Amino acid sequence: MSDKRQFYIDGRWTVPAQSNDFEVIDPSTEEVCAVISLGSDADAEAAVAAARRAFDQWSQTSKEERLTLLEKLQEIYNERSEEMAAAISSEMGAPVALARTAQCGSGAAHIKSLIRTLKNYEFEKPLGPHAPDNRILHEPVGVCALIT
Repeated sequence: MSDKRQFYIDGRWTVPAQSNDFEVIDPSTEEVCAVISLGSDADAEAAVAAARRAFDQWSQTSKEERLTLLEKLQEIYNERSEEMAAAISSEMGAPVALARTAQCGSGAAHIKSLIRTLKNYEFEKPLGPHAPDNRILHEPVGVCALIT
């Protein structure tokens, strides 16, 4: 059984602010396949605070630096696709072939699309022919907390 009770916050694995274990059931066997932690407000606040501390430096990275990191993410994702497929299969109860092609394939396609979009994205462009000396700048504005 997989034990995944820690959160990755601020560049390291951390224990939850309060214990709130949750058993994950494999729908295909109806057996417990993992134990995870359900996060609390304090855990979310710690993650957001870490992101805020990293924001100033991260927001100044170049497009090329971000592309390099995303390409490394894609490489690691692809290298670990079998591990990912096994985890998805256990969590969803889906046949491993479906998890490998549909779920893992979808994740790889999303990363590939993100890379392609970033390569073609213009963070700075002219306002228009009516104002040739003025520019539109797309800049980072802050931290977002998302629930997926």
